[in-house]
Amino acid sequence: MSHIKFFKSLSKNDVAIAGGKGASLGEMTQAKIPVPPGFVVLSSAFDMFLQETNLKEDIEAQLKKVKPEDTNSVDKTSSVIRDMIHDIAMPKDLEKEILAAFKKLNAKYVAVRSSATAEDSLVASWAGELETYLNTEKKDVLERVKECWSSLFTPRAIFYRHEKNLIDHYVSVAVVVQKMIQSEISGIAFTVHPVNEDPDQMIIEAGFGLGEAIVSGQITPDSYIISKSEMSILDINIGEQSRMLVRKSGRKKGVEDEENKSNHWVELDKKGIQQKLSGKEIIRAVVLFKHIEEHYGFPCDIEWAMEKGKFFITQSRPITTLKK
Repeated sequence: MSHIKFFKSLSKNDVAIAGGKGASLGEMTQAKIPVPPGFVVLSSAFDMFLQETNLKEDIEAQLKKVKPEDTNSVDKTSSVIRDMIHDIAMPKDLEKEILAAFKKLNAKYVAVRSSATAEDSLVASWAGELETYLNTEKKDVLERVKECWSSLFTPRAIFYRHEKNLIDHYVSVAVVVQKMIQSEISGIAFTVHPVNEDPDQMIIEAGFGLGEAIVSGQITPDSYIISKSEMSILDINIGEQSRMLVRKSGRKKGVEDEENKSNHWVELDKKGIQQKLSGKEIIRAVVLFKHIEEHYGFPCDIEWAMEKGKFFITQSRPITTLKK
């Protein structure tokens, strides 16, 4: 049985095998939305890994020891489970399959992202609970896949299970491996205003460098409010950005990002107070994001990246916070 599927073979109906992220990227690829190419290490690979190594029972036993009100208990359980997963070798046939898919993708650098099979439903969203590794090279891809598997058991993810009453539900994880976009500008968009819930208002946030900096709240991005019906910009708020996250190379000096040694921070001078997207680029983005919302038929929370003037979509999921 193959444990790999490329995006072009996946759709929104494949959450059970590809997770919310993988299914969404497959759906958008099939809809001809500009998504960087990639593949998914299906949840069946993680299930097989647990089965063949007899880890499933050990993990369940550890999770039963958790007292969610006791932070030390959550941290200790997380550490024990993650070490168990890291210390056991991946089955050789699975290693070969992942490396063969990586070769076929023909990308020097990839983003490796966790995609939980319970992710991004309208009720419970695992987004932000699991881990992502940017600018991963071939030599590190297998270890990054295992780290994504084990991120199903970070302290945050364990606590989240209790908070959402998922402790007795079996949650698996797929892993997205996607060609890396070296974005000059990146950001997120909400196709419905998440605060006033006006269905005609879209919000776009934009910053220089890799999008992880915005998603993790480490920079203050620009914010643009747009009327979808009028295709007009209602408000522009320019964020003062003092630094940006970029792929690490020998030529650039910067403060190393401790969480991901492949990337580092570069200080910005006056560039950081400039508007990140021009008016024309904002409207181009709105056209694309409206197309995604119309395709899905519900308000979307979108992650995007811009490289050499071209927009790419790296994620789209339902907005889970709307009350209406």
